[in-house]
Amino acid sequence: MPTHPFRAIFDFLKLFVSRVLRINLMGNKLEDIYNYLQLSDSIATAGQPTAEQFPRIEASGYQVVINLALPESANALPHERAIAENLGMQYIHIPVVWEHPTLENFQDFVNAMQANADKPVFVHCAANMRVSAFMYLYNRIYKQVSEEQAQQDLAQIWTPNDTWQQFIQKAIANHQAI
Repeated sequence: MPTHPFRAIFDFLKLFVSRVLRINLMGNKLEDIYNYLQLSDSIATAGQPTAEQFPRIEASGYQVVINLALPESANALPHERAIAENLGMQYIHIPVVWEHPTLENFQDFVNAMQANADKPVFVHCAANMRVSAFMYLYNRIYKQVSEEQAQQDLAQIWTPNDTWQQFIQKAIANHQAI
């Protein structure tokens, strides 16, 4: 079931206020990260973690952080690469423009996921919407996850808007054409 709109707005505001006032209103457990979703033993997705949540990500065994948000996103963490790398995690940044996701962005994501298939990976963006769409595609195309299961995972976060629905269809059509 998608995140309730009021809950999503409330959590986003808590994250924003936490960043602006430099106080932690979010909590430090993985489950406290905005739109957190555990997809498997080795893959979790979420919205933007706070600096205080990164040690919990590392302590939970994640070795790779993939960030699909833009550096200028409202809730972006200014020194995220340094935070992740100082904790010993590999950091991969693939900025995906919300209004214009590209097949190249998705291929970069696929390459990062495949290069780190043997490691626990934490994937995030601003709200776990870009990520959930990319994970839907990755699971359908490369992991042979059923349409039903992939759709259930996606629907736990959101129902893609027209831009993202068209992108999903384009990516699937592009893969089928190969």
